[in-house]
Formats: sequence, structure tokens, C-alpha cells
Amino acid sequence: MAMPQNSTGENGFCFAQTLSFSRPSPPPGEAGQTFDAPSGREACSTLLSNGAASSSTPSPSASCAEPLCSTTPGEETQFDEGIKYVSSEGEELACGWGRFTPSCLQLFNTSKGVLFFLCVASFLQGMTVNGFINTVITSIERRFDLRSYQSGLIASSYDIAACICLTFVSYFGGNGHKPRWLGWGVLVMGLGSLLFALPHFTTGRYEAHSAAEVGICGGNQSLPCTQAASSLSGYRFVFMLGQFLHGMGATPLYTLGVTYLDENVKTNYSPVYIAVFYTAAILGPAAGYLVGGMFLNIYTEIGREIDITPENTLWVGAWWIGFLGAGAASLLISIPILGYPQRLPGSQRYIVMRVSEAHQLKDGSHKKASDPDFGKTVKDLPRSVLLLLKNPTFIFLCLAGATEATLIAGMSTFGPKFLESQFSLSASEAATFFGYLVVPAGGGGTFLGGFLVNKFKLRCSGIIKLCLLCTMSSLLAIFIFFIHCPNMPMAGVTQMYDGSALPAGHLNLTAACNAECGCLQETYSPVCGSDDVMYYSPCHAGCKKVSENLRNGKKVYHECSCIEKTLLPGLGDAEAGKCTSSCAKRPLLLFFMFVVILFTFLSSIPALTATLRCVSDRQKSFALGIQWIVVRTLGGIPGPIAFGSMIDKSCLLWQDQCGEQGSCYVYQNSAMSRYTLIAGLVYKVLGTTFFIVACLLYKPPPPESAPGSSDASENGNCDLQEHKPSLPSEEDV
Repeated sequence: MAMPQNSTGENGFCFAQTLSFSRPSPPPGEAGQTFDAPSGREACSTLLSNGAASSSTPSPSASCAEPLCSTTPGEETQFDEGIKYVSSEGEELACGWGRFTPSCLQLFNTSKGVLFFLCVASFLQGMTVNGFINTVITSIERRFDLRSYQSGLIASSYDIAACICLTFVSYFGGNGHKPRWLGWGVLVMGLGSLLFALPHFTTGRYEAHSAAEVGICGGNQSLPCTQAASSLSGYRFVFMLGQFLHGMGATPLYTLGVTYLDENVKTNYSPVYIAVFYTAAILGPAAGYLVGGMFLNIYTEIGREIDITPENTLWVGAWWIGFLGAGAASLLISIPILGYPQRLPGSQRYIVMRVSEAHQLKDGSHKKASDPDFGKTVKDLPRSVLLLLKNPTFIFLCLAGATEATLIAGMSTFGPKFLESQFSLSASEAATFFGYLVVPAGGGGTFLGGFLVNKFKLRCSGIIKLCLLCTMSSLLAIFIFFIHCPNMPMAGVTQMYDGSALPAGHLNLTAACNAECGCLQETYSPVCGSDDVMYYSPCHAGCKKVSENLRNGKKVYHECSCIEKTLLPGLGDAEAGKCTSSCAKRPLLLFFMFVVILFTFLSSIPALTATLRCVSDRQKSFALGIQWIVVRTLGGIPGPIAFGSMIDKSCLLWQDQCGEQGSCYVYQNSAMSRYTLIAGLVYKVLGTTFFIVACLLYKPPPPESAPGSSDASENGNCDLQEHKPSLPSEEDV
């Protein structure tokens, strides 16, 4: 026989983009039967309904010996003549909106087209929720007088919304029109981004009191409490609502989006498609950190002249710009997603070749999920939940995912703040640094995980072992948090003004050198003295004159009574901003943080693939929904709150607004590293344990397809990837 020519170049299948049906539909009683034809050319005229054929239909193995899609020139019909993609169940498989299905749109009606638009949506979601929000969290705390646990609650609102919506969306959306659920979800997500930026336009102008005006020793120190105190913390509820909409909108994306891709590509290609999808979701936060860091260098009140620099702790950048852009882009990208059909043309041929790897229950109840009518009504919901709860592999994969999610959520929210404190960076510099870590480590690890599963053709048990190896590797790397960078010396906070040790927990910002200055604690504007010691403000350093450094634009303060010149006798100088950290451990700390992030994300796609493999096909969407509920309830929601409370415990210097505690100014680096190490060890050990148990309890199906399954053996004659059969030519037929 002659070898077939690849007419489409996609996934190695001979499948024409434009299907034409020259015969009328069969009567209802003959649904699912094929027309008798000596050549077998009309084998693709009637697709297998629900992946199963009637008794008169040839088996999948037998069908491989015949052309999957052959048409004669006379039968070809174009879209502009009114012919549409139609499945055996009467579904329209054309790309478009309602009756508007132009032929030019059908170029995108492929698995690669869906992947592109879903990647854009996941990129925007990651950039907004895990990028912009985590980047601007310090600025929002400063602008709206929030504490870390309150900002942690804002971050957790996303997961709270997802938990509420996941059961409903994954169950009904899994059996419904997935692209419509996805499109409306992306639209809601865009509205959440616009709402998140709203407080900037509804509050008054941000007033940052320059140290040149109120911070110099002997200057005007009057700062009325009515002006300093603020009730802006109430805006946290607007931010929480915006995050709630983000969570609602993103719920279909990572449940229905994943299963839609999985259903419309070959099983072997599925991990790669899902890895590309999740890589876009990882690159989104990285772009959010980088772009958000750039926006933070722009003053929040655009067009208004200000005499402070981004290095000043009173500086608030333009945190809101990114949310406006991401919101508008989400609204636009939802339009093409809404136009996709319920399933792509040709997807059923992947269904008939799929091998079931679902965990086998002792009582055989897993066979219920093979029923074509299972899961289409609310009555089946309790049975669906029960089947998943009786699957120990699925349960422990969920628990392992929850432990990983706790660390990811906590570190992604407060990772920039960790770098800001350890290396004495500004908020924008810390966000950019963290972005440089996440781009190669998170994005590369995510894609590499899916590539390894596809490269080595791993089965479910092998995939779980890969996850276990990655988790143990990151567990070893997390011991790097035994080390930390020391705090930069700060007079009255980490040491006495004379350089002696300061009793733990006792602040003493007043000394003989600044006693007559009348300094206010409400005016926090750190300066770095020529003695490499930081001071709370120019006033607390006893500085009496100010000038501007023409080289970098920073303010320089002179005649500071608390600073002595190192070489010549007399009073020293100070420069606005924090002292630069010269921590020798920085490269080592950054390298092992890179390793932790890499191996954490390296296991994400294999773990997701194992989840899809260990459940029945009809339960995939619902299983992902239940998994996300467990992951968010036990990991995503408590993660930022727990990390925020933990970081608050390591605070040395709180903002004081007329006796009321505000946000934290200075953290103790050793305590921050110690708490991070404890949290990392606890959750990594738990994750390792859960992967071990999942691997031990997994019971694969027999070598041949499980009873009641229409799947064909992937290693048999029907695997068109490894064993491409010689299809008959017209002469052979």
C-alpha cells in the first residue's frame, strides 16, 4: 500500500478542514449507523457519537485500515455555499457568533487557534492577579493605610470567589458549551480589573509631605492629626470585590479551558498543549512584575510635580495603570473565545483512540462514569462527588497541590517584599528583581514539566514519581533560608544612636543630637548617612540644610548633628533613601530561590496531567473543579493570610498615625527568613508525603482497555503517532 500524504500538517492526521456532507441525515432510529459503501470513503460522513459506536460500526482498530477522511473533487463544498461543520449529534462545529460564521474565521477553528486565545487569556489573568496585584501591594498598603494581613485578605478574595463558583462551573460547564463559559469568564475578569483601579479615581489626591518641607531639624514640623489620619482603609472592600470578580472570571479558565484542550488534541500531545497554556499563565505574572515595576516609577498623580523620588518610602507609584490596560484587553479577548464551537472539528477521532488510565475502584463503581448520560443532570452530582472521594490517588494529588499552592500564593504575594527587605531595595526594584526570577524559573519549569511527560511517554504512576522527585529537590533547596542578609543599621531602630545595641522591641528615635529638633514620628523619610547608618528622617539625623545631587537628582542633607564625618572632624551629610545593601550572600540566596521556584513549577503540569489521567473522561472537568476547591481552600486562601501575619510578626517599625498603627516600615530580616524556612519545610514535607501516598495507592487499569470503555489501545495499531498505518489508496480500494 502507498503511504498517505499529510494533508493538514496538524497532529499527523489526514483530516480536511472543511467537512462536507452530501447525504441527508439518517432517520432517528438509525442514528450512529454508517452508510454501506464499497470504498469506505463515507466513513467520516457520520462521526462516532459520544466516542462509542453501535454494534454495526467497525471497531476503532478496524477503522484504522480505512481512510479517515477522503472526499472526491465533486463532493467538496465551500462555506460560502451554506455548508457547516455538523457532528453526528447535530452540533454546529463552525467558528463564529450565531449565524455569523465567515470562512476566514475557520482558519482559527483548530486546536492551535484555541490554544492561542486561551494563552492570551491566561497571560492576562496571571499578569493581573499574580503580577500587578503582588507588585503594587506595598504601594496600596501605603496609599490606603492597610496592614499586611488586610492586603493578604485582598489577595485571598480571588480564591474565595473561585471556591464558591468552582463546583457550579466545573459540573455544569463540563457538560455544557465550554467556550461560552470561558468567554463570559474572561469578560467578568476584565470587569474586575477595571473595578480594582476605581479607588484611584474616587479618592482625593495623594499628599506626600516632602522631608524638605517638614523633615529638617528646626523646620516646620506641624502635621495635624486630622490630616495625617486617614479612613482610606475602607477601600479594601472595593479591592476585595475586584478580586472576587477576578476569581469568578478565572474559574472556567483553569478547569474548562484545560479539559477543552485535552479533549481536542491527541493524548500524547495533551501535556504539551497544557504546558504551553500554563507557561503563558506563568509568564503573565513575570510580565506583571516587570511592567508593574515600571509603572511604580511613575508618580500616582500623573502630571503633578513632586519633590520626592521613587526611593522615598512615601512615594506611591501609578499602581492603577496596569489594571486599566489588562481590563480592556480581557474584554477584547473574550470576543473570539465566545465564537468557538462546543468541540472542534475532528476531535472525536482523538476520543476513540484514548486509553483510560483511571484509578480502578475495588467495587467497580468507577464504571458508572462511562455511561454517556452520566453527569448531565443535578441528580448525578452527589454520585460524581462520591466517585471522586473514593479515588485515593485523586484525593492525595489534591492535598499535594494544596501544599504547593500555599507556598506559591504566599511567596508570590510577599516575595517582592521579602527581597525589598533583605536587599534594602525600593518597591519597584524588588518587583523587577522578582520578575527576573519568575520568568525563567516559573515559565521554564512549567513548560519543561509538560515536555518531560511527553518526551518519556510517562503513564500516570510515572508522572506521580516525577512530581515526587521535583518536590524533594525543592525541599532540599529551601534550606537556603537558613541564611539571610543582615538589616542595614538604623539609628533608634536596630541600634542606639551611639552605635551600641538596642534592647529588643524598644524603639528610641530621640537622642541628644536631635532632642531640640521636635521631630515627628509621622514623617518617615529614611536617609542614609555618610557613616552608612540609616536614620528615620533628616530631622532625626539632625540635618539643618538641604541641597540636590545633580548627578542622580536625590536630595542631600548637610550639617547633620547625629552624623560624624568619617575622616575629617565636623558634621556629616545624608542622602535621601535607604542605604545600599552590600550583602555578600545575595547571589547564593537568589540562586537557591531560583531553584525552589523552578522545581516547584516543574511539578505543576505533571501533577495536573496525573489528575486528568486518574479519573474517567466524563469527570475530568468536575475533577479539576473539586481539585481547585481543595487547593484554594487549604492553600490559596490561607497562604497569603498566613504569610502576611507571619511577616507582620517580623516587623520592627510600625507606621504611627496619631497613636494608631498603620503599615510596617522596617522588618527584621533574620525573623523573616526564619519564618519562611519553617513554613517552607512544613509544606514541602507534607507535599512529599502526599505524593508518596498517591503513588502507592494508585491502581492502574488492566493492560487492555477497561470494560465499558470505547478506548483503543494507544500502543496498538491505532496509535497514529508511533505506528502510522499505511492507508489504502483509491486503487487499493
